Amino acid sequence: MRRVHGGADAQGVARWDFSTCSNAAGPAPLALAAVQAADPTRYPDPASTAVRAALAALHGVAPARVLIAASASEFIQRITAVTGRLWPGAVRVPRHAYGDYAHATHAWGRVLLQGEEQGAPATLIWHADPGSPCGENTVPAIADAVALADYPTVLDAVYAPLRLSGSSSWTAAMRDAVFVLHSPNKALGLTGVRGAYAIAPAHAAYGVQACCAALDAAAPSWPLSAQGETMLLAWARPDVQCWVQDSHTQLAAWKRDLQAGLTARGFTLRESATHFFLVRPPRALDTFRLRAAGVALRDATSFGLPGWWRVSAQPPAAQQALWAALDAALARTASGSDVRGQEQAS
Repeated sequence: MRRVHGGADAQGVARWDFSTCSNAAGPAPLALAAVQAADPTRYPDPASTAVRAALAALHGVAPARVLIAASASEFIQRITAVTGRLWPGAVRVPRHAYGDYAHATHAWGRVLLQGEEQGAPATLIWHADPGSPCGENTVPAIADAVALADYPTVLDAVYAPLRLSGSSSWTAAMRDAVFVLHSPNKALGLTGVRGAYAIAPAHAAYGVQACCAALDAAAPSWPLSAQGETMLLAWARPDVQCWVQDSHTQLAAWKRDLQAGLTARGFTLRESATHFFLVRPPRALDTFRLRAAGVALRDATSFGLPGWWRVSAQPPAAQQALWAALDAALARTASGSDVRGQEQAS
C-alpha cells in the first residue's frame, strides 16, 4: 500500500510548500531555541519522566495516563498491532482520513471499515477532530458516543491546536473514555522534530490498564531523541501555548487571502475550521509542472477525493509564487496544450 504525504518528496523540499499542514507562522521561537540547545550527546530518559509530568500538568491528568510515542504515525502502528492482538477484529476509520490509519490496519492484517461501511465488528475505532484532509470540526454520532468505552477508541487531536474557528463537540467525559493523540510539531512549525504522545482513557469497559501495559511493552526503549524530548517539554510551557494561540490571527489572515485568490481563479473551495482546506481546480492542471516550479500541493486522491487538493495557509511570498504558477498553468490548459494527471506523491 503506497503511502502519500505532504512535505518533502524525492525532489527535496519545495520552495513554496502548500502541501504540509505545518504552522506556516512558525517555527515557534521559544520551542525552536530549546530544540537547538538540546544535547544530542546524551541519552534521553527512557521513561520520559519529566516529559510525562509536564504533559500531565498541561492536560490536568495523572502522569500514568501519558503515553509517549516516537511520532503520531508510530503510535498508530503500535496501537493497531497491540489492540489487534488483545481484541481481534476490524478497524473503523473516518470516510476521509489520514492514510496511516488504513496503512497500519492492512500492515497488521486487520479488516478495514471506512465511514458507515458495514462488516465485521470493529475493535479499534478512529476519530479525528478536526479531521484531515477536510479540516472540519467533527461531531460523533450518538451511537459512537455511547459506545466509546466498549473497545479501544482513539481521538486524533493533532490539529486541535490549529483550529481557527468553532469548537470541539467532544466533551471532557467523552475524551476521558478514549485515547487522545497529540503531535505538537505541526502546531509549533517543527515537523522535522519527531515526538508525540497520547492521553490514555480514565475509564472504559475493556481492560484499559492491560492495554496501556501492552502498549508500553511494545514501545522502543527510547521513543524520543534529545530534540523530541525538548520539543515536548517546550510544548507544555504556557508561553509556548500562548504563541500557538497568537499565531491563529496570522494564519486566519493568510487563509482569507489564499481563499480569495483561489476563488478569483475559479477554484471550488470547501470551508474548514483549520488553516488548511480542500480546493478543486476549475479544470485538470499539471501538478507535476507546478512542483517543478517550486510549488507543492497535496493531491487528495489518496484521501478518496480525486480531483481535489488540500492546501494550507502560507505567507504572502508563497502565495505570489502560487498565483504565478497557477496563472501560467491555467493559461496553458485554456489552449489545451498542457493537461496531465493529478496524482503526485507530494
